[in-house]
Amino acid sequence: MRYRRLAGLIAAGMMMAGAASADTVRARDLGVPFAGTPGAYNAITDVAGVEVGYVSLISGEGKLERGKGPVRTGVTAVLPRGKESRTPVYAGWDTSNAAGEMTGTVWLEERGLFDGPVMITNTHSVGVVRDAVVKWLADVNWPGAWFAPIVAETYDGRLNDINGFHVKTEHAIRAIETAASGPVAEGNVGGGVGMQCFGFKGGTGTASRVVEVDGKAYTVGVLVQCNFGMREWLRVAGAPVGEDLAKKYLAEKPAVETAAHTMMGPADGSIIVVMATDVPMLPHQLKRLAKRAAAGMGRMGDAGSDGSGDIFVAFSTANGNLASVGGGVISVETLSNEKLTPIFEAATQATEEAITNVLVAAETMTGANGYKVHRLPHAELRAILKKYGRLAAE
Repeated sequence: MRYRRLAGLIAAGMMMAGAASADTVRARDLGVPFAGTPGAYNAITDVAGVEVGYVSLISGEGKLERGKGPVRTGVTAVLPRGKESRTPVYAGWDTSNAAGEMTGTVWLEERGLFDGPVMITNTHSVGVVRDAVVKWLADVNWPGAWFAPIVAETYDGRLNDINGFHVKTEHAIRAIETAASGPVAEGNVGGGVGMQCFGFKGGTGTASRVVEVDGKAYTVGVLVQCNFGMREWLRVAGAPVGEDLAKKYLAEKPAVETAAHTMMGPADGSIIVVMATDVPMLPHQLKRLAKRAAAGMGRMGDAGSDGSGDIFVAFSTANGNLASVGGGVISVETLSNEKLTPIFEAATQATEEAITNVLVAAETMTGANGYKVHRLPHAELRAILKKYGRLAAE
């Protein structure tokens, strides 16, 4: 099947790289129907130049001991122009509910572009990852006297020893340095290792769309780190999957409940959405593009929890002349506003599919104090899609 993937563990420290193989099932493999045309990998890396890297930290079991584990966390790196380029990208960001963090957004908003990678990790590791990116930018002699990296987070404290601070500088740098183009692993990988989504196991997912505007093909790619949504809300291809599975495959309570379990509501969590495109777009247009992530979430049934950090960033790899140092006039291209609707539609479609790919790829995980979160069951998903007439023809 064309869309099957790998998630291959690298032995040292239970780290995982970004490449994938033919073993992991994706949503299309199960007959989930989607609108639009995906790129070759159906991934954010279908946008030429984009690279993705992961480090996944998975160790220990049983009782939570701060600083020892169990560890269920990691780091994700998205490099807009790859590791070798020193050129920033035009970008925009937005949020549908801001109970979360994405560093660097004030400076991004001010100048309309950013330097280096986009990083995603757990809530309490944002600082160390931000500092690691600054170190990497300095080590590679990225132009500039100072940097404000883009680092985002979602909360994995139900499964992970989040206050043990297991993500280190070397992990963030390894995620950057191992980033690659091509197929992208999904599920329990990178910053998404310890996440849950719509009451099932969450994590990392990706998808893409190819659209034609005035006879020219463009690509929009999306990568998500999913940790949001309430079980009853979940809809897949319009089918009320969450309602049908409302009382089944529920997360198993930990032996010892912590604040992560007693103080957070069933819909609390977060999602980070990273959008890449080769469409020539200016920062204000990319901000408009980023907003479409909320439309993709809405197709999944999400209503926007008060306690969810739903934060989105979009960048364009066009206009490769933005590294001008010392001022002067530069010429840039942009698609007119009137031509953007199919690009917005592509972003919405790719976000919906990327989230669905998370739910399909993620595997059941047991973490701190024996807390167990189940994967979305594949056979029952297909049965529900068939029940509501939404199973794709085979």
